[in-house]
Amino acid sequence: MSKRNSQAAKSAARERIRAQQEAERKREKRKRAVIVGVSIVGVLAIAGGVGYAVMEANKPGYWDAAKDNKLVKPANTSGANGTTVVLGKDSAKKTLKLYEDPRCPVCAGFEQAVGPTIEKDLKDGKYKLQFVGATFLDNGIPGEGSRNALSAMGAALNVSDDAFLEFKKALYSAKNHPAEQDDKFKNDSYLLKIADEVPELKKSASFKKDVKDGTFDRWALEMSEKFDDNKDGVRGTPSLVMDGKQLTAPGSKNAPSTAKDFKTVVDKALKG
Repeated sequence: MSKRNSQAAKSAARERIRAQQEAERKREKRKRAVIVGVSIVGVLAIAGGVGYAVMEANKPGYWDAAKDNKLVKPANTSGANGTTVVLGKDSAKKTLKLYEDPRCPVCAGFEQAVGPTIEKDLKDGKYKLQFVGATFLDNGIPGEGSRNALSAMGAALNVSDDAFLEFKKALYSAKNHPAEQDDKFKNDSYLLKIADEVPELKKSASFKKDVKDGTFDRWALEMSEKFDDNKDGVRGTPSLVMDGKQLTAPGSKNAPSTAKDFKTVVDKALKG
């Protein structure tokens, strides 16, 4: 091969290599552009998602809006906002206040242990019972089951005193009361399932409609506020008050958890 031909071959080879390198640089440039573009889209999507999440978190929830609902007072209540709920015989001279939160596991234990004694005392006219509902567990855990269950209790009270007491007993039963962290009471379907254990409620179409429609949601919030603003110094549940004094188990700062201790402190309060 002549020297000229050899130089031409080398020049052609170098040109091919240069063209290949240039093509490779262009491919890499396009690849980087795609990666950057995708990254920007990803960042924007994340930013948008965070922004939406923040916006949703700051948006007023249903129960915040329910404060503006029309106030419907359940039948068998009294007071400016229908938050005075007194049960039992009018002939009873004294009234026992009972503070409870529907989701409260200690309240469930109290009802299971002491509830039958209270039921008998009411029938015997030993005292009247004033119920004050709380919903602070919805804020602490959090959730909405206390407020929803209290609203359903208002619907039961609208049917009758007895329906209210039976429904309350069913809510707090070992069979139906959920663990504190389990917000099952937020579901109307679960509350209605429990209500089917109360014959008077099972056959009441108005009760079912009131639960589904949230007729007494605003009332539940008013009742909860009554607990928050109570003048008895009550800050937790269950709590018992008679004649302005909290009733606690012997040697304890808490409400009695047994029927025996309950009878002891209530009988003493009735005589005082």
